[in-house]
Amino acid sequence: MSKNTLFVGIDVSKDTFDVYEPSMGHQKFKNDKEGFRLFHKWLNKECWCVIENTGSYHQPLAIFLHKKNYLVSVVNALVVKRFIQMKLQRNKTDKSDAKMIAMYGSNQPLELWEPDPEYIDCCKMLQSCIQTYFKQHTALSNKLHSLKSKGSEYKVLVKSLQRQKKSIQGEIQKLEEALETLIKENEPAMLSHVASIPGIGRKTAIFLIVSSNAFKNFESAGQLKSFYGLAPTERSSGSSVRGVSRISKSGNALIRNHLFMCSFTACQCNPACKSLYERLVAKGKSKKLALIAVCNKLVIQAFSIAKSGLMYDENYKSSLVVKS
Repeated sequence: MSKNTLFVGIDVSKDTFDVYEPSMGHQKFKNDKEGFRLFHKWLNKECWCVIENTGSYHQPLAIFLHKKNYLVSVVNALVVKRFIQMKLQRNKTDKSDAKMIAMYGSNQPLELWEPDPEYIDCCKMLQSCIQTYFKQHTALSNKLHSLKSKGSEYKVLVKSLQRQKKSIQGEIQKLEEALETLIKENEPAMLSHVASIPGIGRKTAIFLIVSSNAFKNFESAGQLKSFYGLAPTERSSGSSVRGVSRISKSGNALIRNHLFMCSFTACQCNPACKSLYERLVAKGKSKKLALIAVCNKLVIQAFSIAKSGLMYDENYKSSLVVKS
């Protein structure tokens, strides 16, 4: 970063995005290809673009800027919100947000953003759609249970819902097969290695690979645990505040659910996890806490296996120290 770097704050919405840089002022552009072209003309090569993460709305712009070789950082929306609160900013407009994002960029250390590989993006879209179908399937199952308890006069409706359930099940199966095919084509060795860990099935292994960009987005298992919301958090202050330590639950709930279900099997067939579980229970810890500890152990094992490129071996003693 040079002394002449200009930090451009970008607040993105569905149809437009607001940009601000102190020396160049404020501008608003359409969130489409034409808007990107005009924004590109407005920028210069000394600009570092700081974008607030807005789900899927910011991604096309971030990818466009990255391809044009601009420095790009994508900042968590909660971090930006806390920064605005810290600065006692009372106004809440797209223009003021862009200005505060630019201020954040010039005051805080930034990480350069790199787009995920195309296959990872495709896998994430497949996972999102599968999750939507699962929610619809659950809603239909609940409705069916309610209708069946009311008697035979609802037969037509029951059959209709059953057909919908069957159709959704078929779509889920097709998308899961497509997801697995993508991972097999791009990360076959990693899938086999992570799935070789006792307690982790192929579906969970695929979820871990996709959510972590094949473990490339993290330097330590501790970062990965925090990303999944499995890292313990403590609340204590002085003599009056003594909160119960809990996991943060700030990450991917779907991954946590998969790992928690895996922990039951891991306690039976994964020696390290079984030993950890029994040790914690023997100390008087609750079984749920012990299972969460097993989830963390599975994440550490998955991270170690992925980084080492080796199959799981319970007797293997690695000389590589993996940060946790």
